[in-house]
Amino acid sequence: MTKRLTEIKDSLDGQLGRRLMLKANSGRRKTIERSGFLAETYPSVFVIQLDQEEYAFQRVSYSYADVLTETVELTFLDEQADGTAWSSH
Repeated sequence: MTKRLTEIKDSLDGQLGRRLMLKANSGRRKTIERSGFLAETYPSVFVIQLDQEEYAFQRVSYSYADVLTETVELTFLDEQADGTAWSSH
């Protein structure tokens, strides 16, 4: 599992600064969808800078395990075609 987490981190390292859509399961059948861009990656977590005009929080962070367990889904947007360029699953 550690190797898989490293692969997720390496993939996200190459996506820094890219716009994305975030879909996060927050429990009890509640799903949060937000937009922003991948701001930073750290050894255990990554940080997303949210679009400020839409949300009260400016930044959120998640662990790579959240992506592995599909608690968090990231869809990177292709700025030229407005389509999906990369997805976490």
